[in-house]
This record gives sequence, structure tokens and C-alpha cells, in this order.
Amino acid sequence: MSEYQYYEFQAIDRPLTAKEMSELRSCSTRAHITPASFVNDYAWGSFKGDEDVWMEEYFDAFLYLANWGTHVLKLRLPARLLDQETAERYCGGDSARVRVKSGKVILSFVSQDEESGGWVEGEGHLSPLISVRAELARGDLRALYLGWLLRAQAGDLDDDDTEPPVPPGLGQLSASLESLAEFLRIDGDLLHVAAEASPPIGDAGIDRDEVRAWVGQLASKEKDDFITRLVVDADHALIAELLQRFLKERSSGDSGPTTTGRTVGQLLIAAEAYTTERERIEAERRAKEEARRQREAAIARKKHLDSLAGREATLWTEVDGLVASKLQKNYDLAVTILVDLRDLAARGTTGDFGPRLEALRQAHAKKPSFMERLRKAGL
Repeated sequence: MSEYQYYEFQAIDRPLTAKEMSELRSCSTRAHITPASFVNDYAWGSFKGDEDVWMEEYFDAFLYLANWGTHVLKLRLPARLLDQETAERYCGGDSARVRVKSGKVILSFVSQDEESGGWVEGEGHLSPLISVRAELARGDLRALYLGWLLRAQAGDLDDDDTEPPVPPGLGQLSASLESLAEFLRIDGDLLHVAAEASPPIGDAGIDRDEVRAWVGQLASKEKDDFITRLVVDADHALIAELLQRFLKERSSGDSGPTTTGRTVGQLLIAAEAYTTERERIEAERRAKEEARRQREAAIARKKHLDSLAGREATLWTEVDGLVASKLQKNYDLAVTILVDLRDLAARGTTGDFGPRLEALRQAHAKKPSFMERLRKAGL
């Protein structure tokens, strides 16, 4: 099997400078490099850079795919938008981990599944995941919890380890979080069981008048400082910081993450039981659907044979003509009619089907393709 590795980096908060792009170019002559991205794939050789260093210095998001089943996603946020201690409660292992460097929190999610290996195309996988970073910046902890579920699924945790607080909305994942769960190959039944302890999220929309009223309550000095930082420092993270603060204050009375006391072992057992029950229900549904199709097919078959009753002699003549033509497509038609004649004979209306079929076999024994069609049709 050919080797395939795909690397994609994205700069979100600020574009790369010309100097930085030149530094990246020194690591690859064939990569596609823009002020916002570095993209390359490898069918031979390997990446000459260090993705961890690049995430520290240049980029806010990174995705890696390999056709031996490895999926990696890294996201970088300012530390003031994501509390390190909170992140480490969820992502403190091999499959999901946290690293802090120079005021930045870097999350790494790693999914290994050799059975899912095979040819893959990396292009287009990162775009639907980018919004996960914005959701984290707003204070949404669901991506962190997905990282913890990945650890539980991968065996990074002991059975008696207790799950961290379950954030609201696990049963209402956004499109980006659904893409994250799919990219990390988190078992859907495990996610379903985990979401049973997750309260629903209320209306997440932002009302302009509500924000205006909230801003109006801020101290003038504080507002002056915010505007100065936006204009002078081009501090894009400040927008997310303000939004996170607004959302926290607005939802102060709403339910937050739920502490359940469930253990990894309990969740895995519950997921297994749910899978068994789901598969049983699905099997019953398929069986009912198959029975319905068979009933409908039997009714249609009866109507078809009723329409042919009394025309047996004409049908035998048609079969003789089709077989004599020596055309492959006519052999198929002849066999179809012979099956009809067999089923008509099974009704007891005529008793000469067997002898006539044997006579037909004898007459055309030197036509191997026709004889093979008879064999496949059970004639």
C-alpha cells in the first residue's frame, strides 16, 4: 500500500509575515503556502518541520492524516480564553492533551485506528473543524469533553476514573463538533450514553440590544482600554474574550457542566448495552422491512403469473425462438420465461414442464452460455 501523509496548518488570529512564509518555505519547496496556511502531502519522504514548534510560533490550527489510520488535530488559543486547569481536567493524556507555551494553550487530539486505514484524502477535513476553536473561545467545553471521551475509548483511562463535569448540549452538537467527533472516530453509542447526563442548551443567539445594554454597564475606562487594544494591538482574541465574558454573565443562572460521578467503566458498559439494544431494534426493523418487501413481491409475482395463465404454449414457442437466435440477451429473456413456466407448472395447471425443459436441454446442449444460465436459474 502506498504511503500518504497530509499536513495542513491554518493561521487565524493574524496572517503570516513575508519573513515567516520564507522560513516555512525553507522546510518545503512544494508546499502550498499563503499568509494564512501551509498545506502539503507526502507520498514519500516526510515533513521537515516540527508541528509543535510551528503551532507555538505561527499557526492556530493543524490537521494531520495518514493512510495507516492516524488522525491528529491541534488547536491554539490565547491562555486567557481557555483556562489551563480546566482543559487539563478533560485532556490530560496521550489521545487528548494540553500544552501551554508563551501565553498560548495548545490542544492536541490524536485518534489511532489501523483498521480504518486505507487511502484517504486530507483536503477539506480541516475547514469544518475550524469553528471548534471559536466555540472553545466562547467558553464551550464540549470539544474538551469529546477529547475525554476519546481518551476513555482509546484505553488511556482506568475503569474507575471518574468523568469530568459534563457540559450542556452534548446531545445538540454543532456541525463543527459533529465533524470533530467523526474525525476522532468517537463511538456514537458512547457519545449517546454520555449525553444522557448533559442538560440541553438554551437559545445561543446574541441579541444586539442585550449586548448594547451589557456594554453600557461597563466602566468607561474599561471600554476605552478595550477599544485601544483593538485599534493599536489588533487584538482579535479580545473579541472572543468579551463575548465569552458576556455569555458567562448572561447565563449565570443557567445550568452549567454537570458532575455525575460516573466512571469510565460504567460509561463503557452502558455504551455496550446501548449498542446491543440498538442493534436488536435495527435488526427487528430490517426483518419487518424485509418481510414487507417479500409480501409485496409475492403479491406482484402472483399477479404476473395470473396474467400468463393459459398462455403456456405461446410462451414455449417464444422460448424456442429466443434460444435459436444465439444472442446472449435473448438467452436471458428465455430463462426468465422458463422460470415463469416452471412457477406456472408448480400451480398444477400443466404437467409437462419437466419433459419439455429436458428436451430443450438436449436440443441446445452445445450452447454453453445458455446452459450456464439455466444452471444459475436452478433449471
